[in-house]
Amino acid sequence: MDHFLYRDGQLMAEDVPLAEIAAQVGTPFYVYSTATLERHYRVFQEALDGLDHLICYAMKANSNQAVLRTLARLGAGMDVVSGGEYARAQAAGVPGARIVFSGVGKTEGEMRTALTGGIRQFNVESEPELELLSRVAVAIGATAPIAIRVNPDVDARTHAKIATGKSENKFGIPIARAREVYARAAALPGIAVVGVDVHIGSQLTELEPYRAAFTRVAELVRALRADGHRIGRIDLGGGLGIPYEASNTAPPLPFDYGRVVRETVGDLDAEIEIEPGRLIAGNAGLLVSKVIYVKHGEGRDFLILDAAMNDLVRPAMYDAHHDIVPLVEPAPGVAPRPMDVVGPVCETGDTFARARNLPPLAAGDLVAFRSAGAYGAVMASEYNSRPLVPEVLVRGDQFAVVRARPSFDEMLSRDTIPHWLE
Repeated sequence: MDHFLYRDGQLMAEDVPLAEIAAQVGTPFYVYSTATLERHYRVFQEALDGLDHLICYAMKANSNQAVLRTLARLGAGMDVVSGGEYARAQAAGVPGARIVFSGVGKTEGEMRTALTGGIRQFNVESEPELELLSRVAVAIGATAPIAIRVNPDVDARTHAKIATGKSENKFGIPIARAREVYARAAALPGIAVVGVDVHIGSQLTELEPYRAAFTRVAELVRALRADGHRIGRIDLGGGLGIPYEASNTAPPLPFDYGRVVRETVGDLDAEIEIEPGRLIAGNAGLLVSKVIYVKHGEGRDFLILDAAMNDLVRPAMYDAHHDIVPLVEPAPGVAPRPMDVVGPVCETGDTFARARNLPPLAAGDLVAFRSAGAYGAVMASEYNSRPLVPEVLVRGDQFAVVRARPSFDEMLSRDTIPHWLE
């Protein structure tokens, strides 16, 4: 569910007409709904009600400070994968005790920053990382709480580029070697084993891969405890998918996901951590764009927008689908026609949709890409020297620009001319 609905023929963000934001901010822009962000967080809370748990938002999905602050005020922890994300989490008011540091390439500097600034745990991905973390912790007189990420070799049945739990993926330690690696971790100075971590992928639309992975993790937890390890936390990752196409069958609900958690690891007397990102932020955001031209080509027609692949890269990178809707509700009975929806970037890959059935649109009309709140603005670039688009947060009948569009002068000021070119 989201809070972007037509009212009196106008697409609204909660109680704000999107056309009003476009008139003040310009296009393209991202817009996020506070009510949707809060609702999605609370749905996960309800799904795990009665279990000792912490929801750590996977902020790689959308790391705007206003989004983070909205979730932090509800009690969310944060799952970070870089020093920059750690700094963003702290700036949003999230204490170190609610920050989990994941990722396969943590650097010595990132480890030191998190150990001195406060950290709930490191999700360790490899033995070399474990050895380095021990040396860093000892050097500064700290103890690093860790969970080791195990790779259960489970097919998440998702896009190959966002599957993370199969044996050929770069993530985690093979579950068959977990007991050996945990024994090494327990022997290292500066390391405190606190849990087990698993994450099998993103945009999962079935529950069976979760059940298979969590069952293997439960077996591992029992074996590790028998080996003498104090396993008090089980980090189950995230990855629950969202419906990108209104016509498709919806992925499982968080309630159903919570049932799988209870049935597989709920009897282990451990604190459960989950790291949802896309399901919290995805349907909480839109990308709004303006039609520049309608171009009639050889055998196909093109809708050329002012948004481009540098603003929303998912269609170019993953062949991802986003529903595209006009800001003015089409009149009943208006026949759609197939259009290729493209941007102005000088790449054939700058294509959002091919032969997409859309109502008649003309230059100057506004459209919205649905389900653009996750992996949208965070993956944007300034390719073709196009400024990053602004981000807007709506709350009821109010809205605020929470990241401004940079001017060309601001973009140019980041470059430095060496003295020999003066």
